[in-house]
Amino acid sequence: MGTVYDIVTVTCFACMVLTYFMFTEGGAKTLAHFMLPAAAFAIANQVGNVALQSGAALLNALAIVLIAAGIVYTYIIIRH
Repeated sequence: MGTVYDIVTVTCFACMVLTYFMFTEGGAKTLAHFMLPAAAFAIANQVGNVALQSGAALLNALAIVLIAAGIVYTYIIIRH
């Protein structure tokens, strides 16, 4: 874990996993909903790492939006 995106996305993923176990009843349908934010965190990590290497501000913004979208979607899943 060498970049800030590695730390942030892995932390978000770990919190999402804890949320799944603590606040849901489990099941394949609920787990399928959690796969979307997990993918968003993985993609945000890759995009953010490329942005740090190339210095592209647009990619940094995209990575931040993906992380925020993953967090918001996880919150939406839990509320319903």
